[in-house]
Amino acid sequence: MAGASVVPTLLYADAKAAIRQLTEGLGFTEVSVYEGEDGTVEHAELAHGNGVVMLGSKGRGGVFDKAMEGAGPAGVYVVVDDVDAHHRRALEQGVEVLMPPADQAYGSRDYMVRDLEGNVWSFGTYAPEVGG
Repeated sequence: MAGASVVPTLLYADAKAAIRQLTEGLGFTEVSVYEGEDGTVEHAELAHGNGVVMLGSKGRGGVFDKAMEGAGPAGVYVVVDDVDAHHRRALEQGVEVLMPPADQAYGSRDYMVRDLEGNVWSFGTYAPEVGG
């Protein structure tokens, strides 16, 4: 993987459960997971296509943890080729669906879910073009 230039980074009270939901329910691939001696997730990277999301456990201390303290949920958009198949997988894994697959006026087919800790994940066919 060449490396993404924009990487959403989220903290979870139960990062291990988040990793399970994102991999099993939403098709991410575990790239790396580093755990502390107490079992907290110090740092994890999950890939989807050529994109990456980083995550870790809340309450570990440090500047980022302190800055994110009390932060609300985030929204992340992920490009997928087959929205309906992706949606079926999420349903089979019990992921909370906020919006079923729908064709959008701008030409995309999207659907939306909420993860175990309130973050909103949208999956769709719209792929923004990025200039070099």
